[in-house]
Amino acid sequence: MKRISCILTVCILAACSTLEQNPVDKLFESNAFETEADLQLYTNSFYSMLPSANTVFYGDRISDYLAPIAVGKFFLGSYTAQDSGGWSWGSLRNVNYFLAHYDNPAIPQEAREHYAGLARFMRALFYYDKVKRFGDVPWYDKPLAYDDPDLYKGRDSREMVMQHVLADLDYACTHLRTRDGGRLSDSDCSVVDRYVALAFKSRVCLFEGTFRKYHHLQAEPSADKWLEEAADAASLVMASGLFSLAKDYGSLFVSQSADKNETLIAIIGSQELQVYHAANWYYTSASYGECLGMTHQFVNTYLNADGSRFTDRAGYDELEFADEVASRDPRLTATIRSGKYVRSDGKQYSPDFGACTTGYQIRKWVCDDVSMDSRAMQTTAVPWIRYAEVLLNYAEAKAELGVLSDDDWNNTIGALRRRAGISSAPRPTVADQYLKDNYFPGINDPVLLEVRRERGVELFAENLRFDDIRRWRRGELMTMEYQGIYVPSIDLPLDLDGDGEEDVTFVKKSSWQVNTYQVMLGSKYLLSGGVYGRLLYKANTTEQYKRIWDDRMYLYPIPYDDYVINPSLGQNPGWEM
Repeated sequence: MKRISCILTVCILAACSTLEQNPVDKLFESNAFETEADLQLYTNSFYSMLPSANTVFYGDRISDYLAPIAVGKFFLGSYTAQDSGGWSWGSLRNVNYFLAHYDNPAIPQEAREHYAGLARFMRALFYYDKVKRFGDVPWYDKPLAYDDPDLYKGRDSREMVMQHVLADLDYACTHLRTRDGGRLSDSDCSVVDRYVALAFKSRVCLFEGTFRKYHHLQAEPSADKWLEEAADAASLVMASGLFSLAKDYGSLFVSQSADKNETLIAIIGSQELQVYHAANWYYTSASYGECLGMTHQFVNTYLNADGSRFTDRAGYDELEFADEVASRDPRLTATIRSGKYVRSDGKQYSPDFGACTTGYQIRKWVCDDVSMDSRAMQTTAVPWIRYAEVLLNYAEAKAELGVLSDDDWNNTIGALRRRAGISSAPRPTVADQYLKDNYFPGINDPVLLEVRRERGVELFAENLRFDDIRRWRRGELMTMEYQGIYVPSIDLPLDLDGDGEEDVTFVKKSSWQVNTYQVMLGSKYLLSGGVYGRLLYKANTTEQYKRIWDDRMYLYPIPYDDYVINPSLGQNPGWEM
């Protein structure tokens, strides 16, 4: 019995010892960072921090140049801290945990630095989004335990946080591998490499530099220093020789694979992995999307095909749609339904007022496959950062600094216009009065005005416009009237696509005698002349649709629940309880 008892005791002790060990099929601190493969596996989770395809192509629903079917609460004066969101920190902890544990000397130093660069890129992305939204935020560079007193600390200054963001980006730009023989495989433009970090740095520094300049923030480093950083980062991408502009602007947004010449990074769809997005459905549906329509005022900013200004043309504001869009910058036709727009079913499509508020219906991001119009199963690649943006960031930073040379113009704005098909793209010498009157009354520099025009046209509907409005301190643009096409008369059928068939009629009461789609005039739709004129959607003169803007709206409020949990956060000016 004693022998059996001893054997049982040894077995029990052995079992207990085994139970105290970590399961072999789980990752723990002790075994998660032993090899380069471990670092790669862990950092793969960071890619969920990148924007989704849907976020990219419908982000500009909050902008001045798109009219949505519903006016957001934020712009109607009823938004409060209880409506606010975005105060989430889980993904930051994931990054900080990695940075606290990755540095295993058994792993080659170059590999450790590369994956640390990826982590610090993602932390910079995280904080850039937080600062844009809230201004001052608490800076954390360590994983917090549940009892860490820093969980309830107050916010750190915008200046301090952005300095850390810049340091993280500089590290990433130095240590991330490259796609040009730098041991980084990127066959589909979906990996963050050194050039992605440089391009993103140019975006971040341009935002911070112009935000400080136009919001009159005096903290160091100065606005000019941030603009210099933006130009320097963009110039390194340009000098690499790895990137160029694609030949066709429109195809960039509807191809199954990303254009490797122009796309630095994209969100890639996959039928096999069931990674889908809903661009077609969003822009063609009367019920799923927001029926977004480009505004007439922004249509006016597109140049003529010969490079001249459309708004210098006599009577430009009373042209019917087919004449208005003819002989313009080809990017207009690539961005909205106009001219002979034929899709996979062989039919010609005109603007659909059932899915568009203004008549200027978006076709950018919409692939030809009509079967995608009623389901969220699209797999086309969605560029997140393009070389075109790098050129625009460089040009704007240089223009803001007052040092944009003729060669700089030719290699950036000139190159973009030539790619688009504009026959003449000289550096301007006279400020465009239309842009001054309608968009940028405080800007007199003709070059800077043209850079801003080009940025709006080239990057339309790529989730950058509201950021631009905030950094330029032009929030008043968010109250701009939603103007649509010109209507010469009510009850007059109009041929919008020039195919000889009438498409739409604007009426005050439905009529069986009109054999077209009918748009009912009333509370939502008005004509500027009563029975003729510019189409007005949810006119600001109508009290229920009246949009507002004041300076507090350049930042969102700290969400109410988070403020209650931690009153040390304080509240942004104008949003106090």
